[in-house]
This record gives sequence, C-alpha cells and structure tokens, in this order.
Amino acid sequence: MTRLTGRRLILLALIPALASVAAACSAPVHIPEPSPSPTGAISAQLDQALKTISGGSDKFGVYLEDLKTGTTYSYQGDYASQSASMAKPMIVAMALRKAGGVAQLSAENQDNARKAITHSDNDAAQALWDYAGGGPAYTALAADLGMTSTHLDQGKPTQWSWTWTTPADQVKLLDVLAGGKSSALTADEAKFIYDLMGQVEDDQTWGVGQPKSATVSVHLKNGWVQFKSSDGLWAVNSIGTVTGDGRDYRLAIMTRDSDFDTGRELTSTVGGSSPSKAPPPSSGLALVSAADSGLADRIQIVGLVGLAGLDRLGRRRAG
Repeated sequence: MTRLTGRRLILLALIPALASVAAACSAPVHIPEPSPSPTGAISAQLDQALKTISGGSDKFGVYLEDLKTGTTYSYQGDYASQSASMAKPMIVAMALRKAGGVAQLSAENQDNARKAITHSDNDAAQALWDYAGGGPAYTALAADLGMTSTHLDQGKPTQWSWTWTTPADQVKLLDVLAGGKSSALTADEAKFIYDLMGQVEDDQTWGVGQPKSATVSVHLKNGWVQFKSSDGLWAVNSIGTVTGDGRDYRLAIMTRDSDFDTGRELTSTVGGSSPSKAPPPSSGLALVSAADSGLADRIQIVGLVGLAGLDRLGRRRAG
C-alpha cells in the first residue's frame, strides 16, 4: 500500500465517522452529514467535511494540536466569540496568581475553584474573579500566556462570560495547563487547574473527547450561554486534551448557534472519536492501519485527530 493510498483510506474512514456521529444526534437537532466521497487535497477534504457539518457557518472554529507529530490543524481557528464558562480555567489561574500559589490560596477559594470547573458554578467563578482583580487581572494573564486574541468585551468589561477568545488562543492555554513551561503560571498552579478539568461532572463532558472511555483520559472545560442582549445566539464552546488509545492531542471548538442543543451536538460531533474497539466499517466507524511509510505503529482511531496525526496536517443552564 502506498503512502497516498494509506492517506486516502484514512480520509475515507473519517468522513463516515463524522457522518455517523451526526446521524446519532437526537431529534430535533440535525447536524448535516458530510459527503462520503469528497474531492481535492486531503486538507481541503477535511475542510469540506467541517464546512458541511457546521452548515457553512462563519460562526464556527476549530484548532487542533497533534502531540504525536507536533503539527497543528486549523479550520477558522481565528474565529472569535465570547468565552462563556470556558473562561473559568483562566479565572482560577487569576486567583492562583493573586494568592501567590496553590498552597497560599484559601480553602474557601480552592473550593470555589473546584466548583467553578467541575460543576461550572457561576457564583464560585464570580467570587474568584472579584478576588483576583477582575478585568485587569484577566488582561494581564492573557498577555502573559501569549493569547493575543483574548480580551475583555468593550461594552461589558466587568463580565467574564463576555470575554472574547479564539480556538487558537485556547490551545495556547491548554499547552500551559497540560505541562508546558510558562512564566504565567507555575507548574503546580497549572497542574491544579488541569487536574480539576479531569474531574468535570458527567453531564458536562460533551464536546472534546467524546464518547468517554475507561482507557482515554480527557481534561476539558465547556462553556455555554445565550447572549440575549446582543445577537440572541448561544455561544457553545469546548476545549480539552485527550490521551490514550492512540490519541494525544489538544483541541478547541467554538460555535455560535440558535439553540444550545445544536451547539452541543456540533461540538460533540467534531470532538468525538470512536472507541478503540470499534464496530466494523459497515457501521460507519472503522480502524485504519497504516502499515507502511513508517506508520506501522500508528493504529489510529478514526476522527478529526486520526486524520490530522496520520496525514501530518500542518444541564441546559448557562455554563
């Protein structure tokens, strides 16, 4: 099998996988199914699939970093929207910086941090935001993290849920939280936040890393809220890291939709991969073995990340 043939097989496996997840969405939500036979260069075909499942929306962005190859993939990765509760890891980081470290953060605020991330508790997040210094502290943290497209909302600079960011910037945050070196946070501070992201309650673990698996580790934070006073749309976001069963990646998905259910299903469609013991190809899911081109050890799970790595592409309340 040639390298090109292997790539084509991977791509052909990807499209039915996305289609399968889309078809599984409960009515009345409908996620468009991508063509099983797209054309063009492989990166263009992946773009085509994401364009289809998002309905061609310009209010949708994806940014992925594949740790196995050290490469990235972007589909409108510079798309900017409000953070909603996706801002909460940064809010906890702000509080840790204010306190001077994990050990120095009061027991009350450590509990607030746990509630803010694992339960997406808004009151806990607000208490940390106020303690840490609000908008100025947020701006300083974003700058120290190199998140150049992350900023306060000009009209509502005191409201953390209105802060603006992009998928690409959120992956920069994930890089630090997952163990990357940064002057913005100490290793202990990053680990404190990252560990909490691995304890998010089950009903909030949609989006990145779905479906859940006992052999796959997922650390994530989602955000969802309807911006009634502006465009009336729901900002629905999901960021996280996924490791295990051949996966090792960081992913951010942001979308803006007319309702929460559509946004949740869209992020789960993009963020989902099949479990390691997948059903046969006839079910719409398949495993691809690239036995040549130095990829013999890369038995990958089909899905967005499987293609990016192998092809080396460069409860309804506001949460």
